[in-house]
Amino acid sequence: MRCAKCATENRDGRKFCAECGAPLNARCASCGAENEPAEKFCGECGAALAGKGQAVSAKPRATKPAAPEIHITPAERDTSDIPEGERKTVTALFADIKGSMELIEDLDPEEARRLVDPALKLMSEAAHRYEGYVVQSTGDGIFALFGAPIAHEDHTQRALLASLKMQEDIKRYASKLREEGRAPIEIRVGLNTGEMVVRSVQTGDHRTEYTPIGHSTSLAARMQALAPTGSIAVSEHTQKLAEGYFAFKALGPTRVKGVSEPVNVYELIGLGRCARGCRCRRGGGCRDSSAGTARSRK
Repeated sequence: MRCAKCATENRDGRKFCAECGAPLNARCASCGAENEPAEKFCGECGAALAGKGQAVSAKPRATKPAAPEIHITPAERDTSDIPEGERKTVTALFADIKGSMELIEDLDPEEARRLVDPALKLMSEAAHRYEGYVVQSTGDGIFALFGAPIAHEDHTQRALLASLKMQEDIKRYASKLREEGRAPIEIRVGLNTGEMVVRSVQTGDHRTEYTPIGHSTSLAARMQALAPTGSIAVSEHTQKLAEGYFAFKALGPTRVKGVSEPVNVYELIGLGRCARGCRCRRGGGCRDSSAGTARSRK
């Protein structure tokens, strides 16, 4: 059993972590779901947890197929040692399912969960693949950081690669839904690179979240809202940092709530010429970036 605080594996039956002494979650013997240490009955199937109460009913419960487990943050990452209020330049990514309310309006909550959770899992996995940190799930999307808490000089490129991976995987999932005669899912992704203050916040006993604050984060969320369905929108700053490595299409200056001047928005099209192995010398800008962008659109 893995400790939620220090990620140490403990043998089954332990109530407290052998490494840090934190209470361990109680695993349900009936369905395998994890529950909080103080809970007496399983929140997934209602069975009594070992040594904590009488079963609600002696009659066995029919269990529904479990939806895929969503790992919102890498399990091995411990944020308890992160300094308070670090100022960093990072890339923020927001992704959400377009029209999620309309999509699940007529669905049973369990059916809605089975439809949405695989999409959230694909988004989180794409972020983790490029060592992004998923700050939170927003119910129908995710918010991720690249460049913090794990520092990477190429955090902008990692974030853009993750966003392309998300769209690729979601489109594959949507095709599967169509084959099953179900409504397909589409997502929008928005990114912005800039300075933010990132700090650890205690949200409960033995629980710490690593969250950013600053205008740059809000602008990334605005980019996501402006992205056409099934696409990826980025700010001008992010586009300039990745020019040559990625191909972009200018969407023009746009009025953004909370920003006094119009913001130039770009749509990420795909990989650029530098990423494909051009022979230019990076430094001061890629001389072939415009040509690479033009060719990638053909």
